[in-house]
Amino acid sequence: MEEKDLEKYTLAVCEIARRAGAYIREERRKFSLESVERKHAHDYVSYVDKGSERLIVSALRELLPEAGFITEEGTADVSRSEECGVRSEALLWVVDPLDGTTNFIHQYAPYAVSIALLQGKTVLIGVVYEICADECFYAWQGGGAFVSRSEECGVRSERLRVSSQKIQDALLCLQFPYNSGAYKPVMKGLIDQLYGNVGSIRACGSAAMALCQVAAGRLDGYAEKYIGQWDYMAGSLIVQEAGGAVTDFEGSEDFTQGNSVVATNGIIQEDLLTTIKGV
Repeated sequence: MEEKDLEKYTLAVCEIARRAGAYIREERRKFSLESVERKHAHDYVSYVDKGSERLIVSALRELLPEAGFITEEGTADVSRSEECGVRSEALLWVVDPLDGTTNFIHQYAPYAVSIALLQGKTVLIGVVYEICADECFYAWQGGGAFVSRSEECGVRSERLRVSSQKIQDALLCLQFPYNSGAYKPVMKGLIDQLYGNVGSIRACGSAAMALCQVAAGRLDGYAEKYIGQWDYMAGSLIVQEAGGAVTDFEGSEDFTQGNSVVATNGIIQEDLLTTIKGV
Protein backbone atom coordinates (compact mmCIF):
# COMPACT_ATOMS: atom_id res chain seq x y z
CA MET A 1 0.00 0.00 0.00
CA GLU A 2 1.44 3.39 -1.00
CA GLU A 3 2.02 6.13 1.58
CA LYS A 4 -0.68 8.40 0.10
CA ASP A 5 -3.17 5.56 0.49
CA LEU A 6 -2.02 4.91 4.05
CA GLU A 7 -2.51 8.58 4.92
CA LYS A 8 -6.00 8.55 3.38
CA TYR A 9 -7.04 5.42 5.24
CA THR A 10 -5.51 6.68 8.50
CA LEU A 11 -7.53 9.88 8.44
CA ALA A 12 -10.66 7.87 7.67
CA VAL A 13 -9.94 5.59 10.64
CA CYS A 14 -9.53 8.69 12.85
CA GLU A 15 -13.10 9.66 11.99
CA ILE A 16 -14.34 6.14 12.73
CA ALA A 17 -12.55 6.18 16.10
CA ARG A 18 -14.07 9.57 16.90
CA ARG A 19 -17.55 8.27 16.08
CA ALA A 20 -17.04 5.29 18.36
CA GLY A 21 -15.73 7.65 21.03
CA ALA A 22 -18.83 9.83 20.73
CA TYR A 23 -21.01 6.73 21.23
CA ILE A 24 -19.01 5.73 24.32
CA ARG A 25 -19.17 9.26 25.73
CA GLU A 26 -22.94 9.40 25.29
CA GLU A 27 -23.50 5.96 26.82
CA ARG A 28 -21.34 6.87 29.83
CA ARG A 29 -23.86 9.58 30.77
CA LYS A 30 -26.54 6.94 31.42
CA PHE A 31 -24.29 3.98 32.28
CA SER A 32 -25.23 1.67 35.14
CA LEU A 33 -22.94 -0.71 37.00
CA GLU A 34 -25.61 -3.36 36.50
CA SER A 35 -24.52 -3.47 32.84
CA VAL A 36 -21.05 -4.76 33.73
CA GLU A 37 -20.10 -8.38 33.07
CA ARG A 38 -17.00 -10.30 34.20
CA LYS A 39 -14.92 -11.96 31.48
CA HIS A 40 -12.30 -13.14 33.98
CA ALA A 41 -11.26 -12.10 37.47
CA HIS A 42 -10.96 -8.29 37.50
CA ASP A 43 -11.52 -8.21 33.72
CA TYR A 44 -14.76 -6.47 32.81
CA VAL A 45 -16.92 -5.86 29.74
CA SER A 46 -20.24 -4.15 29.08
CA TYR A 47 -22.70 -3.55 26.28
CA VAL A 48 -20.74 -0.35 25.56
CA ASP A 49 -17.59 -2.30 24.61
CA LYS A 50 -19.63 -4.54 22.34
CA GLY A 51 -21.65 -1.72 20.82
CA SER A 52 -18.51 0.27 20.08
CA GLU A 53 -16.91 -2.77 18.45
CA ARG A 54 -19.91 -3.41 16.21
CA LEU A 55 -19.86 0.25 15.10
CA ILE A 56 -16.12 0.12 14.35
CA VAL A 57 -16.19 -3.23 12.54
CA SER A 58 -19.10 -2.16 10.32
CA ALA A 59 -17.34 1.07 9.31
CA LEU A 60 -13.99 -0.64 8.71
CA ARG A 61 -15.63 -3.25 6.48
CA GLU A 62 -16.97 -0.48 4.30
CA LEU A 63 -13.58 1.26 4.25
CA LEU A 64 -11.49 -1.81 3.34
CA PRO A 65 -13.69 -4.83 2.48
CA GLU A 66 -10.77 -7.20 1.83
CA ALA A 67 -9.36 -6.94 5.38
CA GLY A 68 -10.05 -9.39 8.20
CA PHE A 69 -10.27 -8.68 11.93
CA ILE A 70 -8.70 -9.35 15.29
CA THR A 71 -11.10 -7.89 17.87
CA GLU A 72 -11.20 -8.01 21.65
CA GLU A 73 -14.91 -8.73 22.01
CA GLY A 74 -15.21 -11.12 19.07
CA THR A 75 -18.07 -9.38 17.24
CA ALA A 76 -16.33 -9.66 13.84
CA ASP A 77 -16.74 -12.66 11.55
CA VAL A 78 -14.22 -15.00 13.20
CA SER A 79 -14.06 -17.51 10.34
CA ARG A 80 -13.27 -14.73 7.88
CA SER A 81 -10.57 -13.35 10.20
CA GLU A 82 -8.98 -16.78 10.57
CA GLU A 83 -9.04 -17.28 6.81
CA CYS A 84 -7.27 -13.96 6.31
CA GLY A 85 -4.79 -14.74 9.07
CA VAL A 86 -3.58 -17.86 7.28
CA ARG A 87 -2.08 -15.69 4.53
CA SER A 88 1.00 -13.96 5.93
CA GLU A 89 0.44 -10.82 3.87
CA ALA A 90 -3.29 -10.52 4.56
CA LEU A 91 -4.59 -7.24 5.92
CA LEU A 92 -6.05 -7.42 9.42
CA TRP A 93 -7.75 -4.75 11.47
CA VAL A 94 -6.79 -5.07 15.14
CA VAL A 95 -9.50 -3.43 17.25
CA ASP A 96 -9.91 -2.58 20.92
CA PRO A 97 -13.30 -0.85 21.09
CA LEU A 98 -12.77 0.41 24.64
CA ASP A 99 -9.29 0.18 26.13
CA GLY A 100 -9.47 0.93 29.83
CA THR A 101 -12.89 -0.55 30.59
CA THR A 102 -12.25 -0.50 34.34
CA ASN A 103 -11.42 3.21 34.09
CA PHE A 104 -14.60 3.75 32.06
CA ILE A 105 -16.74 1.99 34.66
CA HIS A 106 -15.33 4.23 37.39
CA GLN A 107 -15.38 7.45 35.32
CA TYR A 108 -11.61 7.58 35.68
CA ALA A 109 -9.57 8.87 32.74
CA PRO A 110 -8.12 7.73 30.43
CA TYR A 111 -10.04 5.30 28.26
CA ALA A 112 -9.75 5.02 24.52
CA VAL A 113 -10.62 3.44 21.19
CA SER A 114 -7.67 1.69 19.52
CA ILE A 115 -7.54 0.60 15.86
CA ALA A 116 -4.55 -0.72 13.90
CA LEU A 117 -4.08 -2.17 10.41
CA LEU A 118 -1.65 -5.08 10.34
CA GLN A 119 -0.11 -6.78 7.32
CA GLY A 120 1.89 -9.83 8.24
CA LYS A 121 4.09 -8.58 11.09
CA THR A 122 4.07 -4.97 9.88
CA VAL A 123 1.78 -2.38 11.45
CA LEU A 124 0.66 -0.05 8.68
CA ILE A 125 -1.77 2.22 10.56
CA GLY A 126 -2.32 3.08 14.20
CA VAL A 127 -5.11 5.24 15.63
CA VAL A 128 -5.94 5.78 19.31
CA TYR A 129 -8.74 8.14 20.31
CA GLU A 130 -8.77 9.17 23.99
CA ILE A 131 -12.35 9.99 24.81
CA CYS A 132 -12.05 12.10 27.96
CA ALA A 133 -9.50 14.58 26.57
CA ASP A 134 -10.80 14.40 22.98
CA GLU A 135 -7.33 13.61 21.64
CA CYS A 136 -6.81 11.47 18.55
CA PHE A 137 -3.31 10.01 18.21
CA TYR A 138 -2.47 8.56 14.82
CA ALA A 139 0.35 7.36 12.59
CA TRP A 140 0.95 5.51 9.37
CA GLN A 141 4.10 3.66 8.39
CA GLY A 142 6.75 6.14 7.28
CA GLY A 143 4.46 9.13 7.74
CA GLY A 144 5.23 10.28 11.28
CA ALA A 145 2.96 10.45 14.33
CA PHE A 146 0.43 13.13 15.21
CA VAL A 147 -2.24 14.14 17.72
CA SER A 148 -5.36 16.10 16.82
CA ARG A 149 -7.88 17.86 19.03
CA SER A 150 -11.33 19.03 18.01
CA GLU A 151 -11.72 22.78 18.00
CA GLU A 152 -14.40 25.25 16.96
CA CYS A 153 -12.59 25.96 13.69
CA GLY A 154 -11.99 22.33 12.84
CA VAL A 155 -9.31 19.84 13.84
CA ARG A 156 -5.75 20.87 14.67
CA SER A 157 -2.86 18.40 14.41
CA GLU A 158 0.55 18.45 16.05
CA ARG A 159 3.48 16.20 15.26
CA LEU A 160 4.51 13.91 18.10
CA ARG A 161 8.07 13.43 19.32
CA VAL A 162 9.38 11.27 22.15
CA SER A 163 11.30 12.76 25.07
CA SER A 164 15.06 12.93 25.61
CA GLN A 165 15.12 11.97 29.30
CA LYS A 166 17.68 9.52 30.67
CA ILE A 167 16.75 6.70 33.03
CA GLN A 168 17.54 8.50 36.30
CA ASP A 169 15.00 11.24 35.47
CA ALA A 170 12.51 9.11 33.54
CA LEU A 171 8.79 9.07 34.24
CA LEU A 172 7.77 5.44 33.68
CA CYS A 173 4.42 3.70 33.36
CA LEU A 174 4.18 0.19 34.84
CA GLN A 175 0.71 -1.31 34.43
CA PHE A 176 -1.11 -4.01 36.37
CA PRO A 177 -2.47 -6.63 33.91
CA TYR A 178 -5.32 -8.96 34.82
CA ASN A 179 -2.99 -11.97 35.08
CA SER A 180 -1.92 -10.96 38.57
CA GLY A 181 -0.79 -14.41 39.66
CA ALA A 182 1.86 -14.67 36.98
CA TYR A 183 2.84 -11.00 36.85
CA LYS A 184 2.95 -10.10 40.55
CA PRO A 185 6.55 -11.36 41.09
CA VAL A 186 7.69 -9.42 38.01
CA MET A 187 5.95 -6.23 39.16
CA LYS A 188 7.43 -6.53 42.63
CA GLY A 189 10.89 -6.92 41.09
CA LEU A 190 10.42 -3.95 38.77
CA ILE A 191 9.21 -1.70 41.59
CA ASP A 192 12.11 -2.82 43.79
CA GLN A 193 14.68 -2.08 41.06
CA LEU A 194 13.18 1.12 39.65
CA TYR A 195 11.42 2.92 42.51
CA GLY A 196 13.85 5.52 43.83
CA ASN A 197 16.21 5.06 40.88
CA VAL A 198 14.07 6.76 38.22
CA GLY A 199 12.19 10.06 38.19
CA SER A 200 8.88 8.45 39.16
CA ILE A 201 6.45 5.64 38.30
CA ARG A 202 2.79 5.81 37.27
CA ALA A 203 -0.03 3.51 36.11
CA CYS A 204 -2.78 4.86 33.86
CA GLY A 205 -5.05 1.84 33.26
CA SER A 206 -4.90 1.89 29.46
CA ALA A 207 -2.11 0.24 27.47
CA ALA A 208 -3.04 2.13 24.32
CA MET A 209 -2.82 5.46 26.11
CA ALA A 210 0.42 4.61 27.92
CA LEU A 211 1.98 4.09 24.50
CA CYS A 212 0.57 7.36 23.16
CA GLN A 213 1.89 9.22 26.19
CA VAL A 214 5.36 7.86 25.42
CA ALA A 215 4.97 9.01 21.82
CA ALA A 216 3.94 12.48 23.03
CA GLY A 217 6.92 12.76 25.38
CA ARG A 218 4.66 12.88 28.43
CA LEU A 219 6.02 9.52 29.58
CA ASP A 220 9.57 8.33 28.94
CA GLY A 221 8.90 4.60 29.04
CA TYR A 222 6.23 1.94 29.52
CA ALA A 223 6.29 -1.82 30.08
CA GLU A 224 3.55 -4.42 30.46
CA LYS A 225 3.05 -8.14 29.94
CA TYR A 226 0.00 -10.41 29.51
CA ILE A 227 -1.86 -8.00 27.23
CA GLY A 228 -3.66 -8.60 23.93
CA GLN A 229 -2.66 -7.51 20.45
CA TRP A 230 -5.61 -5.10 20.42
CA ASP A 231 -4.17 -3.37 23.51
CA TYR A 232 -0.83 -2.37 22.04
CA MET A 233 -0.81 -2.67 18.22
CA ALA A 234 -1.91 0.85 17.28
CA GLY A 235 0.03 2.60 20.03
CA SER A 236 3.24 0.76 19.20
CA LEU A 237 3.33 2.19 15.68
CA ILE A 238 2.59 5.67 17.06
CA VAL A 239 5.62 5.38 19.38
CA GLN A 240 7.88 4.18 16.55
CA GLU A 241 6.77 6.95 14.20
CA ALA A 242 7.38 9.49 16.99
CA GLY A 243 11.02 8.35 17.14
CA GLY A 244 10.76 5.86 20.01
CA ALA A 245 11.66 2.20 20.40
CA VAL A 246 9.30 -0.77 20.88
CA THR A 247 10.22 -4.38 21.68
CA ASP A 248 8.81 -7.29 23.64
CA PHE A 249 10.13 -8.21 27.09
CA GLU A 250 12.94 -10.23 25.50
CA GLY A 251 14.12 -7.24 23.48
CA SER A 252 12.85 -8.53 20.13
CA GLU A 253 11.51 -5.97 17.66
CA ASP A 254 9.20 -8.71 16.35
CA PHE A 255 6.55 -7.97 18.97
CA THR A 256 3.31 -8.14 17.00
CA GLN A 257 2.47 -11.78 17.80
CA GLY A 258 3.33 -11.68 21.50
CA ASN A 259 1.78 -10.49 24.75
CA SER A 260 4.36 -8.05 26.11
CA VAL A 261 5.58 -4.56 25.22
CA VAL A 262 8.45 -2.31 26.25
CA ALA A 263 8.17 1.14 24.69
CA THR A 264 10.47 4.08 25.43
CA ASN A 265 12.05 7.20 24.00
CA GLY A 266 14.84 4.91 22.77
CA ILE A 267 17.42 6.41 25.12
CA ILE A 268 16.31 4.28 28.08
CA GLN A 269 15.27 1.16 26.15
CA GLU A 270 18.28 -0.94 27.10
CA ASP A 271 18.17 0.25 30.72
CA LEU A 272 14.55 -0.82 31.03
CA LEU A 273 15.09 -4.13 29.25
CA THR A 274 18.09 -4.92 31.47
CA THR A 275 15.96 -4.30 34.55
CA ILE A 276 13.13 -6.48 33.22
CA LYS A 277 15.47 -9.36 32.40
CA GLY A 278 17.01 -9.13 35.87
CA VAL A 279 13.79 -9.67 37.83
